[in-house]
Amino acid sequence: MKVWPGNPYPLGATWDGSGVNFALFSENATGVELCLFDRPNQGRETTQVRMTEQTAQVWHVYLPEARPGQFYGYRVHGPYNPAEGHRFNPAKLLLDPYAKSIAGSIKWSDALFGYTIGHPDGDLSKDERDSADGIPKCVVVDPAFSWGQDAPPRTPWHQTLIYEMHVRGFTARHSKVPKELRGTYAALTHPAIIDYLRSLGITAVELMPIHQFVADKFLVDRGLTNYWGYNSIGFFAPESSYASPRTLGQQLAEFKTMVKTLHREGIEVIVDVVYNHTGEGNHLGPTLCFRGIDNAAYYRLVADDRRYYMDYTGCGNTLNMTHPRVLEMHVDGFRFDLASTLARELHSVDRLGAFFDIIHQDPVLSQVKLIAEPWDLGEGGYQVGNFPVLWAEWNAEYRDTIRRFWKGDDGSLGGLAFRLTGSSDLYDRGGRRPYASINFVTAHDGFTLADLVRHNDKHNAANGEDNRDEHNGNLSWNCGVEGPTDNPEILALRKRQQRNFLATLILSQGVPMLLAGDEIGRTQRGNNNAYCQDNEISWIDWKLDPQRRDLLEFTRLLMRLFHQHPVLRRRKFFQGRTIRGSEVKDLAWFRPDGKEMSDEDWNNPSVHCLGLRLAGDAIEDTDARGNRIVDDTLLILLNAHYEPLSFVLPAHRRKVRWEVVFDTRDQKPTRRRRLIRGGQPYELEARSLVLLRLPQHDIRENGDNEFHLRAAGFEFVEDSLKTDSVVTSRPNSSGLLSLRNRL
Repeated sequence: MKVWPGNPYPLGATWDGSGVNFALFSENATGVELCLFDRPNQGRETTQVRMTEQTAQVWHVYLPEARPGQFYGYRVHGPYNPAEGHRFNPAKLLLDPYAKSIAGSIKWSDALFGYTIGHPDGDLSKDERDSADGIPKCVVVDPAFSWGQDAPPRTPWHQTLIYEMHVRGFTARHSKVPKELRGTYAALTHPAIIDYLRSLGITAVELMPIHQFVADKFLVDRGLTNYWGYNSIGFFAPESSYASPRTLGQQLAEFKTMVKTLHREGIEVIVDVVYNHTGEGNHLGPTLCFRGIDNAAYYRLVADDRRYYMDYTGCGNTLNMTHPRVLEMHVDGFRFDLASTLARELHSVDRLGAFFDIIHQDPVLSQVKLIAEPWDLGEGGYQVGNFPVLWAEWNAEYRDTIRRFWKGDDGSLGGLAFRLTGSSDLYDRGGRRPYASINFVTAHDGFTLADLVRHNDKHNAANGEDNRDEHNGNLSWNCGVEGPTDNPEILALRKRQQRNFLATLILSQGVPMLLAGDEIGRTQRGNNNAYCQDNEISWIDWKLDPQRRDLLEFTRLLMRLFHQHPVLRRRKFFQGRTIRGSEVKDLAWFRPDGKEMSDEDWNNPSVHCLGLRLAGDAIEDTDARGNRIVDDTLLILLNAHYEPLSFVLPAHRRKVRWEVVFDTRDQKPTRRRRLIRGGQPYELEARSLVLLRLPQHDIRENGDNEFHLRAAGFEFVEDSLKTDSVVTSRPNSSGLLSLRNRL
């Protein structure tokens, strides 16, 4: 085999059309061997190539006869001295940190550990057994791909509606997707899936980790796996088990095809990335990649005892993001898991850390959507509201406040006001906007929406940890009975609570994020930590009964309202005052008697009902062509009390007539629209939410007592200006409903 010196960059294995360049960074290694294999399950390399060239701490070689499809790995020589942070062991085959494709999965055995399991010296001992038989193999890929006219949708932040999903779980049980494609990247391009996503109205999918990850030995021993994927081992390789052809590197092309297809449909792709730790665990973990290549360079070690790892993640180790070496898929953004870890300079979280500087100065990364999970498990790791401009954040304060309110907890009103209006207490500084807040009620971690209203307690027995895993503070409420029930009153309340949560989420300022399956009542049977459940506990059940279909239709209505009403997607925070050209203050809060909230009301912990009016003529913004944005004025009434309440609708002038858009007491969206005069009471059901609107052109009377309302698509309207007046009408040619009212 011909061997040429090659080049130090790019890192990884790079096919240039004539041969393959291999480059591996290792600052402290004394020697590196490239190992070539004929098959991914081969236990010993066919060829071993010594890499003699080293440039700026990068070892490199060029093989002019190598081709795409070549399987490979590395053996790295150097000191084995854990006390000094070095764990080199050439008996262990290592994955390429920059591999673009990895074939196969780990076959667990004691040989995968750099030390001798059971030795009295623990990890200070050294294991000489060859690990190649149990290690997946890296694959050389041909990066050529026809992107054609692919263009990212570039949906503005304030128009973004995120759908968090798991690649496998989303389609694993979908009957319209061919069996051989279910659970794969290709399945997300199936027409049935595309039609569903489009009908839902989401603008972006946020994919749970799709990088090659490790299924931990303790899970495999229990017959479980790392379903969520938050245990990365290959940051540049799409997870091979999500590809329909699972061997020769096709997963890269399949992933790109998925992105291209979703872009064509106007849907952005955001990838959840785990750059804070790896699947190698703590000092007693296996030697799979980084640990054997250069442990001291890739990981953050305890300063006064480099045998051990700094663990800000709860996963055993923390990647060394301060090292300059540790930092083309057309994706539209990234959600950074445990992002506070990335901001740590020495020990503390540094809001202006090197990681942020690198991101902000990068001409590509600075232009995509950047989302932080703004916490880690280290001291001072909870950083909600503290990330710099350009970043959006998962807003845990939003999640907890909304749950407390609908649960009926006292004293939640003040926090609710901030959360409904974009969390200005967290984000109104440093040039940030309401869309810095990623609002969510549920996410992959915790209860689903259906379980949030069914369970007070977690039910994680299937995880094999005696229900000890994950937290108990779910801020959930089972509506009176734990788990399944046949009680019709409790079932009705649970359905209404789900509608309340969904409506609150979509009607709040900020960027809504919906957990996949919540719109159809997906349950995990009370498991609030289904990270290891690659089965029907986690997979979406697509067999919908009438009640689940009703919830889906209600969700679709909410999504349409989100897209139709710019007053729900403001780019600036409310001022709480009258804006020039507007009839009323841009934001006003009301109590049930129709009067504005006072300080006494806000400070009363027993208040569980309020209304907020969003003025559509006070948006104080312009569209892309400089035209002033004007919308309907919306009135949102929220009653978390356990009893019905009569709410007097506000009236800032005579003949104000509010149109009822929806009421969560209703099982399904209705085409019947009611008009209620301002100053009149509206009967709010216990634990319910109502949306009303005042059309931007208002309801104007003509000589024939005829009213026109922008409500195209609705077949008839009930008018409650007088108790005996009910009128029906069909859309006229202009798309307006003509309402004849008997005054």
